[in-house]
Amino acid sequence: MKKTDIQTDHEVAARLARWYEAFGRDLPWRHTRDAYRVWLSEVILQQTRVNQGLDYYLRFMERFPTVVDLAAASEDEVLKLWQGLGYYSRARNLHRAAREVVERFGGEFPRRYDEVRSLRGVGDYTAAAVCSISYDEPVAVVDGNVYRLISRLYDEPSPIDSTAGKRLFRDLATAVMGGAQPSIHNQAVMDFGAMVCTPRSPRCGECPLEDRCLARAHETVELRPVKTAKTAVRERWFNYLHITCEDLLPLLRRGEGDIWQGLYEFPMIETGEECTPERLVAMSEFREWVGGAFTLRGFVSLRPHRLTHRLIHAVVYRVEVAALTPRARAVAIPASTLEEYAIPRLLELYLEKS
Repeated sequence: MKKTDIQTDHEVAARLARWYEAFGRDLPWRHTRDAYRVWLSEVILQQTRVNQGLDYYLRFMERFPTVVDLAAASEDEVLKLWQGLGYYSRARNLHRAAREVVERFGGEFPRRYDEVRSLRGVGDYTAAAVCSISYDEPVAVVDGNVYRLISRLYDEPSPIDSTAGKRLFRDLATAVMGGAQPSIHNQAVMDFGAMVCTPRSPRCGECPLEDRCLARAHETVELRPVKTAKTAVRERWFNYLHITCEDLLPLLRRGEGDIWQGLYEFPMIETGEECTPERLVAMSEFREWVGGAFTLRGFVSLRPHRLTHRLIHAVVYRVEVAALTPRARAVAIPASTLEEYAIPRLLELYLEKS
């Protein structure tokens, strides 16, 4: 489809609005025009499904009812509240953006699209969602749900991960919105893609756009949208040392430039492949952590933990020592305070089963 072929389609927008009025999800952030609350919900829902995200949203709102409250929090507190959602860089960006709102806009969430878009970690989709829902600015949201709906509606084969494809789908999304009320239309599109025009087994028989859907007519629904890029998955092997010395245990904070930045974890030795216990205890780094006298109480192999671009193979070794080495003493904490620290999800799962 060429840009010159794109025309505003008022009927599609009208049908989506009627569907949304009848079947749209009743969610707490849809009972407000507060841009802070809308923004928070959008950031959380980029990470998880609505059912799980709702709990996180309510916890954040209880602890940080305003953007000023969020800005005043410590990073550790924000990461702890975010724990389990993954992509912790988004939690850090959320926190930094809140501080930008305070520093640059006097604690009042900005109203213009370009101002919202300028906040740390805010992309085109989030800025469009906030400005359309909170301020009825006529800018269409474009995310996975929108790509899927529009590519099927027009049976559009352009790859959604190409520069030309992204531009085309943005233009199509704008055309579909037409003169509809932006706040209603964008939320209708979000829900419709999540509830009817789903990635697998779409509910075509219940779709109010079925007679307009070219992919349905051409039997290409399962082939849309088209995506060309395939991301290589890197495998990594983490060997964690759950060291205990009476009521103390060492805990480290991960630094910049890698996954889980700012989160806490047990001392960890990364190897380029699977490592046996015999090989691990013979390593000098292992000895630097446990010293000369130690008791290996066992080890637990965790299920492979998949991230977007990585597959983590983790083993947790339970080690008791009579005294902490100088290296371990530098980061030792009382074991009873461990729950106060934000840790990666795979270690959270380990502790839940321990």
